[in-house]
Amino acid sequence: MSFRLDRTAFHAGTHEENARYHAQQQPSTMEERLRAAAYLNSVAYNYDLNNPPRLDRTAFSTRKHCH
Repeated sequence: MSFRLDRTAFHAGTHEENARYHAQQQPSTMEERLRAAAYLNSVAYNYDLNNPPRLDRTAFSTRKHCH
């Protein structure tokens, strides 16, 4: 599946028009939604969709909760 972000497309409409448009344009399956989200993240953070950066595990820590 190939995505293309059209940055020139914009139309200010009523709430009803926008709700109807987005209901029709939503990806139908969860997999399609996740692929679209991954694509948008790659565009926003400027990385290759097929080669995402690795998670920096040194930035996070875990601990046990003691009761």
